Amino acid sequence: MILPKPAYARMSLALCCLVVWALMPWRADARLTPEQLQKLPPPATTKIDFARDIKPLFEASCIKCHGRGKEKGGFKLDTRETFLKGGDSGPVAVSGQSASSYLIELVSGLDPDNVMPMKGSKLTPAQVGLLRAWIEQGMPWNAEVTFAKPAPLNLLPRQPELPPEERRAPRHPIDRILAPYFAQHGMKPPSPVDDRTYARRVYLDVIGLLPTPAELEAFTKERHSDKRERLVTRLLADHRRYAAHWLTFWNDLLRNDYRGTGYIDGGREQISSWLYAALATNMPYNQFVAELIHPPPNAAGFTKGIVWRGTVNASQIPPMQAAQNISQVFMGVNLKCASCHDSFINDWALTDAYALANIYADEPLEIFQCDKPTGKKAGVGFIYPELGQIPADAPKAERTKRLAEILTQKKNGRLSRTIVNRLWAKFLGRGLIEPTDDMEQRAWSPDLLDWLAEDLVARGYNLQHTMRTILTSQAYQLPAVSQDEKKDAGSALSLPNGFVFAGPSVRRLSSEQFRDALGQVTGVWFKEPARGVDLAVPGADGAELPLPASARWIWSQADAATKTLPQTVYLHKTIVLPGKPTTAWTVMTCDNSYTLYVNGAKVASGQDVNTPNLVDLRSQLKAGTNLIAVAAVNHTRDNKPPKADQPSAETESNPAGFLFFARIQLEHGQTELASDKSWTVSEKAPKGWEAPGATLPEARMASELGGAGMAPWNAGSRLAATLAMSRAHESVRSSLVAADPLMLALGRPTREQVISTRASAATTLQALELTNGDTLSQLLSKGAANLLKASPDSNQQLVTRLYQSALGRKPNGSELRLAEELVGRPAQKDQVEDLLWVVAMLPEFQLIY
Repeated sequence: MILPKPAYARMSLALCCLVVWALMPWRADARLTPEQLQKLPPPATTKIDFARDIKPLFEASCIKCHGRGKEKGGFKLDTRETFLKGGDSGPVAVSGQSASSYLIELVSGLDPDNVMPMKGSKLTPAQVGLLRAWIEQGMPWNAEVTFAKPAPLNLLPRQPELPPEERRAPRHPIDRILAPYFAQHGMKPPSPVDDRTYARRVYLDVIGLLPTPAELEAFTKERHSDKRERLVTRLLADHRRYAAHWLTFWNDLLRNDYRGTGYIDGGREQISSWLYAALATNMPYNQFVAELIHPPPNAAGFTKGIVWRGTVNASQIPPMQAAQNISQVFMGVNLKCASCHDSFINDWALTDAYALANIYADEPLEIFQCDKPTGKKAGVGFIYPELGQIPADAPKAERTKRLAEILTQKKNGRLSRTIVNRLWAKFLGRGLIEPTDDMEQRAWSPDLLDWLAEDLVARGYNLQHTMRTILTSQAYQLPAVSQDEKKDAGSALSLPNGFVFAGPSVRRLSSEQFRDALGQVTGVWFKEPARGVDLAVPGADGAELPLPASARWIWSQADAATKTLPQTVYLHKTIVLPGKPTTAWTVMTCDNSYTLYVNGAKVASGQDVNTPNLVDLRSQLKAGTNLIAVAAVNHTRDNKPPKADQPSAETESNPAGFLFFARIQLEHGQTELASDKSWTVSEKAPKGWEAPGATLPEARMASELGGAGMAPWNAGSRLAATLAMSRAHESVRSSLVAADPLMLALGRPTREQVISTRASAATTLQALELTNGDTLSQLLSKGAANLLKASPDSNQQLVTRLYQSALGRKPNGSELRLAEELVGRPAQKDQVEDLLWVVAMLPEFQLIY
């Protein structure tokens, strides 16, 4: 935990004082002078009730150092037995003899060099009198009272029984569990929201987008009794839009981004491609966690953390970051304070954090307390040792593998409870436990938390199953209720203790949802995803945009798929287009490498047959005649390009092939271009062979080797998945790009630390950006031009289309009249832009009800 210098200094001083006091020799006998003894407050004359009179004093002044399993100077205050045992120097109190008990000397303050507590409020004379009376009366202690570290909550599995089904009672498991909860609180839940409200809510929650007017109209007209369940199933199956939306949630939690601290100098690694594929394929959550804890190369960025430039606090070294982040994200445990010193906000000790950090350390770490070296080293272990042990002498790879096993075993009920609590908070605005990063708290419905968690495990850790369960419950479908932002202040820590669930909270659109909604309304999207993000999902995309049978592997010899000499072959294909393309998405690959030219310009190259390239050729292609030229190279057996001046030996022969497919969208219609025998091929190429009008010497028809999925490449699904990436390039979502000023102002974090809950309260910066921000202004200006370009028949049509796309409804009479007047007659771009500003600022647009 990094604190401002004044707070840091105060905390350090407080800690030092506590340590000094703790190390003082404990003894039963006081050494006050007779004069000091005369000044002692007299014992209280009332009968002492331990729970009422003494327990609060111990809790306020003693247990931070001597309770909750902690021990200073050999003294523990966990139970009456440990209290009576005393510390390293003997008992601290003698029954019936308060004046000679060392405890009374300490709390009386009569010896200024020997006072407890040394920092904070001193005990009043009346409180000292209570302690004296308690000792005089034999130190009674209620048997049920303990200051020991409590057993962890929500750690071990527990399977609650569902209430029995009753006639006319809810049948959904969530609602069966909540029925007695509502009855207990004297509540009768209202009727679910209407279809339009539900559809807008669930579209935004599952795929992060508004339903289009056509989608909304079709849903409201559907007559199936289970149409809401069907809608949820369809949205969850929309893997590409689902993955793009949930990237935001997981990027926040896993500190993953596309630029920023650490990325410039290699001190940080993206996990974007791995994460996108994991979400799109609905990777089981236990596998998802295991691959982040014991990672393959493309998922290593999470536990690597950020390698900060310059000198940093010892609590921010990469292994300690791994400990903090793993504990917070997957177990709902805050170790940040305990990474610097024994925590003041929970029971975690500095040694707990270092033991977990040592799993990722190359050698045992020296313990630093408040950034000061102690000369001591911690062991190796998980924060909950009852879940399993990790051998300290094992190599790091074995330690991380063992940690992944401990975290993802069914015995660890905290893993499933933490994630279902996060999902509940995501969909309903507040978790079953708040804050969601403190899973040592009691849920407002423990049975609901436990049932959801055990159901997730029983369903193979299928997160989409849990999502479907929540989203189809009556609880989710209740009318939204408003939370008091003044109390919430963006922090779950300030939520009222008397919370009673009455329905989902009214929520603000996230910055990404807001930006994507504007993209839907205006047609203004980002140009391309961030660099380094591979959006291909093998297995999930194979049937989305399949390659036609006309796409063939080709080469200069018919048996090249078996073996052919290492060499370069030159390919030509001429295509005539009736107009300039609007898009020309092309997928291609080669065994082993290739260079692509279009109309003489080099536009792409590749060196790995297993990694097809996706290229948009629209800027290179033109109306009329176009030349596609390719230099395709078959490497030697050790994957080296052949030398032009040295003949290849027959023993170097190996498979070779080239495949190309383009889907070209024109203003009126679509055409396709595939590699086949209509291409020409030659082993010779003069200077300028790739330029328009050039011909190849000794050219002949290319030989077709077979379809895209043929052996030895078996690349059909990879090629189709790569081509399917074109869909993500057509309307590039905000989650796939680095943050712009608008998204930052609306709460998108820099992701230099784990963010599990974004602030919900509006800020001054947001108000300024939403009223005068340049990013939003340019977006709406382009959007106004797009709306006019769509050539609406009338102002009424323009306004109605805008309201339907933005708000999911038609404007009422007064709205229509005012909006038509605002846009002008005929409609003017600046005035249409004004209307866009008005609609974008409406609470109906910005909130999820």
